[in-house]
Amino acid sequence: MLRAFRNFIETEQLFNPSDRVLLAVSGGMDSMTMLSLFTRGRFSFGVAHCNFQLRGNDSDLDEAFVESEAAKTGIPFYSKKFSTAEYAKVKNISIQMAARELRYDWFSDLLKEEGYDYIATAHHLDDQEETFFINLLRSSGIAGFHGINVKSPHVIRPLLFASRKQIENYVKKNSLPFREDKTNKETKYLRNRIRQKLIPLLRDISPGFSGTLNDNIARVRETEMIFRETVEKARIQLVKTEKGKVFLSVPELKKLKPVNTYIYEFLAPFDFNFSVCRDIARSLDETESRIFFSPTHQLIKEREQLFITLIREKNEGDMPLFLNQDTQVFCIGENDTTSDTPVRLKINKVCWDESLRFDPSGKSAYFDFQKLVFPLEIRRWEKGDTFYPFGMQNRKKLSDYFTDEKFSRTEKENTWLLSSGGRIIWVIGHRSDNRFRVTKKTKEVLVFHMEE
Repeated sequence: MLRAFRNFIETEQLFNPSDRVLLAVSGGMDSMTMLSLFTRGRFSFGVAHCNFQLRGNDSDLDEAFVESEAAKTGIPFYSKKFSTAEYAKVKNISIQMAARELRYDWFSDLLKEEGYDYIATAHHLDDQEETFFINLLRSSGIAGFHGINVKSPHVIRPLLFASRKQIENYVKKNSLPFREDKTNKETKYLRNRIRQKLIPLLRDISPGFSGTLNDNIARVRETEMIFRETVEKARIQLVKTEKGKVFLSVPELKKLKPVNTYIYEFLAPFDFNFSVCRDIARSLDETESRIFFSPTHQLIKEREQLFITLIREKNEGDMPLFLNQDTQVFCIGENDTTSDTPVRLKINKVCWDESLRFDPSGKSAYFDFQKLVFPLEIRRWEKGDTFYPFGMQNRKKLSDYFTDEKFSRTEKENTWLLSSGGRIIWVIGHRSDNRFRVTKKTKEVLVFHMEE
């Protein structure tokens, strides 16, 4: 495996022999394999460990274990404790997103302060597969299907040549010590459910599934390079800036096919999501003026031009809490009690008993906690969305629901959806999904209430 490791580094040009690399080591099997390979390869590196303080004493034991392993060979060791749950609550983001932000902010500081050239993470081929399906369920567009990048600015992933099985065999053959994270076996997280249920089924159906998928991911990555080059050429021709105002020619835009995608690629840097961009595309043939908003900009369609202007600077808290390429998505973690963006929600988990009173107005929603997959997501509705309206056993298109309930166009544009594991559970403020309803078998209820 060491030879394959060296060849991968050389083929992908991950770093030069003179570069210093900081390894992100959790203590798990994957990162301990990476640590072993860097040690045997005699590269120049250090070890960084994040203690997110989410697993009680186990978190501290992980930290002590990694420090001990680094000390055996005199490798520079850095660690930091994070108040992750508190940070997530203050930022109103999921625990996973909070951990990611804290981790990479600290890594960035370490690179500068300690003179390292790259951060190395222990992502492998199975992570690639899981990420592909997560993005598929979240409608992430072409960028979501190119997989995990082998190298991005200051971040490298030197284990992306190896499968989990290969790593397990390496650990067994070399008797490598490692720490097991018990949460990896829990199925309440989407990634774990894909890992433990979906992928084994696909491998059973097609034994060569993993190789085929990774070959296709590589092709998508190459296709995206062509796509980006084509879009960039069009952007240079159409997107003009003058005196702080950005403008685009409507007649020139209408020549592009498919115009929805081009408009999204042009406007994404201004925080316009795909749903709004689709409405902008529809407005191109309209004669009246229209105005559209993103969290930071406004776009005015007036006669033959689109004008984009800044309405306020982007604050860190304004960023979408989970970003993908097509839709602005805001995440709600398992322990969150409020959500302020984009809808003000109060969240409360209670034990089920018959004294629980339900608000029938639609401003509140009640879900069987055990049926939910976290993080929950809030997003705009998209064409093709379906759900099972409360009290009904049949699936219904959201567009048909809007028609039946006599939603105006403005009401549809301003409607947000709450989803769990890619399935809509609440048309916020209107109707919840029957599949997630509270029953006599329910033990815990997650209650959402809209606040003015």
